[in-house]
Amino acid sequence: MLDKELTIAVEAARNAGAVIRNWYDAAYTVKEKAADSPVTEADTEANRAIQDAILTAFPDDGWLSEETVDSAERLAKRRTWIIDPLDGTKEFIKHIPEFCVCIGLVEAGTPILGVTFNPITDELFTGTAAQGVHLNDHAVAATDLADLATARVLASRSEVARGEWEQFDGLFAVELTGSVAFKFALVAAGRADATFSLVPKNEWDVCSGTALVTFAGGRVTDRYGEPLVFNRANPLLPGIIASNGGLYDPIVALLRARGKMQRGAGAPR
Repeated sequence: MLDKELTIAVEAARNAGAVIRNWYDAAYTVKEKAADSPVTEADTEANRAIQDAILTAFPDDGWLSEETVDSAERLAKRRTWIIDPLDGTKEFIKHIPEFCVCIGLVEAGTPILGVTFNPITDELFTGTAAQGVHLNDHAVAATDLADLATARVLASRSEVARGEWEQFDGLFAVELTGSVAFKFALVAAGRADATFSLVPKNEWDVCSGTALVTFAGGRVTDRYGEPLVFNRANPLLPGIIASNGGLYDPIVALLRARGKMQRGAGAPR
């Protein structure tokens, strides 16, 4: 039933959220881990708060986090926690309240629990197969819309700014939204119909959200239509598609018609 795991994950997410709120209006240092990949004290301190809670309660589980040096030991574990302590650091820095704490648990490569928490809006999204998906205390589910022309599709501000969504102008309503994990949570809660990205994402970006969307009745694959497998040696995924049940096939048909479903040379598997 994962009752203990969910309780600990929620507590960890709220503790990390408190850390992030404390830094939100404080003076912090912004560093670049890589090009266009900022990190702050909020990221690293939130990561420690989650790691302390999770690994104290479940010391035999594996651990993969954006803000922890990776270890191959996780690959031999039956279960692994996959964490992004602050997904949407760029939004955090810009004071756009569209970032979140992401805690996912996978077993044999499949997400079995997801917790996504926006500490500024106090929106807690939780999901397991047994309990379904909840937004705070309310049960939620993906929409049943099947007409792509009337869909609300969430898009990355960065991707739109780079012109990557111009090819979809007029085909559906595009809503700019921050963190990819927050996009997934909104789709799971029925507050949007779909999201997709044709650029690579890491497992920690989408693990908790994949659990939420799946348990809410939606569907998630990589950009090529392949099921997502987590806790791999290389955590980089070649883009994602996440939608309610009725829009997945129309989105795939559109991407295929635009020539976006062919796997390019060197694309991560």
